[in-house]
Amino acid sequence: MQIEDYVKAGKIAGEVRENVRQKDWIGSTLAEICDYVESEIIKRGAKCAFPVNTSLNEVAAHYTAEPNDPKTVSDSDLVKIDLGAQINGYIADTAVTVNYDPQYDSLVQAAENALQAAMSMIKVGVKSKDVGRKIQNTIMDMGLKPIANLSGHSLDQYTIHAGKTVPNMWTIGSFSFSENEAFACEPFVTTKNALGFVRNGKIKNIFALASRKMTKDDEADKLLEYIWNNFNMLPFALRWIVKEWEEKEARRLLDFLIKKKVVKAYAILVEANGKTVAQAEHTFIPTQTGVTVTTIG
Repeated sequence: MQIEDYVKAGKIAGEVRENVRQKDWIGSTLAEICDYVESEIIKRGAKCAFPVNTSLNEVAAHYTAEPNDPKTVSDSDLVKIDLGAQINGYIADTAVTVNYDPQYDSLVQAAENALQAAMSMIKVGVKSKDVGRKIQNTIMDMGLKPIANLSGHSLDQYTIHAGKTVPNMWTIGSFSFSENEAFACEPFVTTKNALGFVRNGKIKNIFALASRKMTKDDEADKLLEYIWNNFNMLPFALRWIVKEWEEKEARRLLDFLIKKKVVKAYAILVEANGKTVAQAEHTFIPTQTGVTVTTIG
């Protein structure tokens, strides 16, 4: 495990997240936000671990800007900006909810409080279900609801979801945190009258390789090689492909690769009752006495 690369990636991701938190995004398009965040990560010497997620209001996760996306942030929008930096495939995953409407302040605060509560209790030997309980109680004590079917996750080289889950609620199954393993913790918070679950939405605009199997279609195989050489098995966006392919052709080739099950597409995740969602997230490595939060910023 390359602790040094995790820490380096985390410092970059944390710095960029704090810049994002302080900027006024009202009137900006989602495409402008994504371009800014991704270029800031690259400028600091890392690569993007995945396309920046800019999920508005009831969309909890997995929305990234389309090429020249016209969607604009208004003063009544809640925007989850989830970003990732990687160095040699070692990932820092972090998020902030940007909010300009006082009615959502408690949602944002609950997500931040739950994240801090989790960070303050995790160390080697602590059980994941107890962290889930802590997150759940922190959110419910504020009269709000955690999203039950979204969770944090273990990280590995070039792998964002590496098999272990950091729950946002108390769960029956559990594992104990061990040393030298990286995790993302990400509480998602919604309103009391929400269902507290997310469902798949219709839009799918984040993709990743599912296999490196050639398709015998020259153009599609060229795109396949391009994806592997540039993104490995990490997620990517159409925005990143249209630098090399004309948009219409890029969409056609991606659709073909999805049909061939060589590329998978991730659906946006929407709160099932259409209620607003806030998120906060850090990447951390457990130690004997606590945690190293790599994305502290």
